[in-house]
Amino acid sequence: MFNVKNIKIGYEDKIIIDNLSVSIKKSEIVSILGPNGSGKSTLLKSLSRILKIKQGDIYIGKKNMKVMSNKEISRQVALLAQHNVSLKDIKVKDLIYYGRMPHKGFFEGKNRNDDEIVTWAMRNTGLESYKDKLVSNLSGGERQRVWLAMALCQKPDILLLDEPTTYLDISHQLELMELVRDINKKFKMTIIMVLHDINQASKYSDRLIIMNNGSIVADGHPNKVISEKIIKEVYKVKCDIDIDPISKKPRIHPIMLCRRTSSI
Repeated sequence: MFNVKNIKIGYEDKIIIDNLSVSIKKSEIVSILGPNGSGKSTLLKSLSRILKIKQGDIYIGKKNMKVMSNKEISRQVALLAQHNVSLKDIKVKDLIYYGRMPHKGFFEGKNRNDDEIVTWAMRNTGLESYKDKLVSNLSGGERQRVWLAMALCQKPDILLLDEPTTYLDISHQLELMELVRDINKKFKMTIIMVLHDINQASKYSDRLIIMNNGSIVADGHPNKVISEKIIKEVYKVKCDIDIDPISKKPRIHPIMLCRRTSSI
């Protein structure tokens, strides 16, 4: 689905990622993990071309993103960004409709098919009873579902989520993660997420990519990737690891920081 070859990404003169290659298969749930500044969100933004690469190639299927228009990419890839701002007085159903824009001509208005897709997106995110409410009056978890519904309205093959559970309480975090997993199972949609919670990523993902200093240091099934050694090397944290009795995947229990030896 995604084939990333030898990419270099940066901001102005600062290189964040250098010579990174990775492939993402169709219908996978992939979570990208790593400490702050490791390049997680930078990589995710490059996959939607919000951030252009300085070198290398990214393919969607067999097509190089360099030769694709923004509209063409948006028909295949939807991004739920970390920070979203909506108009103050916009209704839920109207914000969700904006997800149809990649499929519309310049002067083309809303049609019955658009209405059906908006209804479909609301139904699959549990928002049908919210359709006439103002987005500004919703809770954080409810607003996040609205943005997810808007992304679904694009009818993408690939859904990118940048720290989707940030600022949500634990119940809304789990609700959103369950919803993302249901969408993957029901529609065979490829989902790539940046997450900070290692245990959530392990539980809900088919595959983990762990980054540090702009490079991939581990890549594979959670049972293969999560180890005391990797957590210590990447996060500088000593931990215990056991197996979640429901997911049968590893979960970590932090014990202490591995403090660096002072040279003073």
